[in-house]
Amino acid sequence: MKWNAYLRLMRLNKPAGILLLWFPTAWALWLANPGMPSLTLIILFSLGTIIMRSAGCVINDIADREIDKHVARTKLRPIACGEVTLKDALVVFLVLIGSALLIALNLPFNCFYWAVGALLITLIYPLCKRFFKAPQLILGIAFSMGIPMAYVASAVALNEEFIFLCVINFCWIVAYDTMYAMTDKADDLKIGVKYTAIYFADYDRLIIGLLQFTLHASWFYWGCINHATWLFFLLWFISGLVLIFQQFLIRNYKPEDCYKAFNISIYYGFLMWFALILA
Repeated sequence: MKWNAYLRLMRLNKPAGILLLWFPTAWALWLANPGMPSLTLIILFSLGTIIMRSAGCVINDIADREIDKHVARTKLRPIACGEVTLKDALVVFLVLIGSALLIALNLPFNCFYWAVGALLITLIYPLCKRFFKAPQLILGIAFSMGIPMAYVASAVALNEEFIFLCVINFCWIVAYDTMYAMTDKADDLKIGVKYTAIYFADYDRLIIGLLQFTLHASWFYWGCINHATWLFFLLWFISGLVLIFQQFLIRNYKPEDCYKAFNISIYYGFLMWFALILA
């Protein structure tokens, strides 16, 4: 039972978050390495993604241990319900960070600076929801840190394509995490936690739609200027249907549907990754 609690603390029972962190990193790896990146880079970045996502979940639960008790969806999280002590959670976090450091040391030295930046943002993000009305903007940066690391590890300059990819990913993260926040909107309003689902108010679906349009249109533009294959545009079209279905799911603000809309974001990430492979 204790090991099960640790697995849930690190959210290893919910791989959607790992995939959402992996896909933008994968996009960057395949763009920086036309054809296919080396197996070493794939393994190192895959392990780094799993470890840093787990570390982010642990530090988030440590910071939110009192808040989680008052939210229906999170009240049974290991720290909130007493399955894992604060001391044990801190030990788990330190072990994960130490493991991430070992991986960073196996990457080119310049990646280390970006890794430190990623760690700092991981530590800052859980606190943002207390004083910043749109913490998803910080998450957008945190979940984009794999992009510059992928370029640097591939010995490719942080060029216009890098900036383009960061903008796409930022829009995607803010859109899907706002859907995620809509799941707990009623509880968050009661306890005063700040999220874009609350900050955007009645314009939440419209803003999500605008972000989705921006990122998806940007992919189309990328395909055109890079003379992508018809398979790229086919997968681009199919992934667009995922965005439309998400809008359908969140239309009535039902928590279970908003959570489903968030979860199916992984299909968009996978389809666009596959599209880049076939581009």
